[in-house]
Amino acid sequence: MKSNPISIGELAGRFGLATHVLRHWEDVGLLAPERDAAGRRRYGRDELVRVAVILRSQAAGMSLEQIGILLDAEAPERHLVLDAHVADLDRRMAEMQRSREMTLHALSCRAHDVANCPGFRKGVHDLLDGDSSRFVEGLPPSGGRRPVRG
Repeated sequence: MKSNPISIGELAGRFGLATHVLRHWEDVGLLAPERDAAGRRRYGRDELVRVAVILRSQAAGMSLEQIGILLDAEAPERHLVLDAHVADLDRRMAEMQRSREMTLHALSCRAHDVANCPGFRKGVHDLLDGDSSRFVEGLPPSGGRRPVRG
C-alpha cells in the first residue's frame, strides 16, 4: 500500500464505494480526512483503516451511529453498544443455524412439499405458538444427508 495520502476517488475505488458514501461518512463524523492546499481531501493509512472498520462493522449489522460510538475512544457508552451488538450477533447466528438445519432437513426430506413434512409442520406449529427457540429441536436430525429422491 502507498504511504502517500490518496484522493477520495482512489479511496473509493480501493473499497468499491461511491465517493458520496465517503463524503456522507465525513458529514456524520466517521471520517476526518486531511485537506491539501487546494482543499482536496487526502486520506492516509489511518483513514483507510477506519474505512475498513466501518465496512466490516456494517457487514456485521452495525448502524453508522453504533460505528461512530465504536470509533470514539471517549464514548462512555462504547461497551454498552458493543455488548448489545454481541447479543444481536448471537441472536442472528442462532437464526442462521435454524435456517441451516431447515435447509439440511429439506434436502433429506422425502416430501416434495415441505409444508406436508411432519418435521416442518412441527416447526411451523412451534412458530405459531410463539416459541421459535424450539424450532431446530422440533426437526428430525438431518445428519447432513443429501436429498432422498423418489
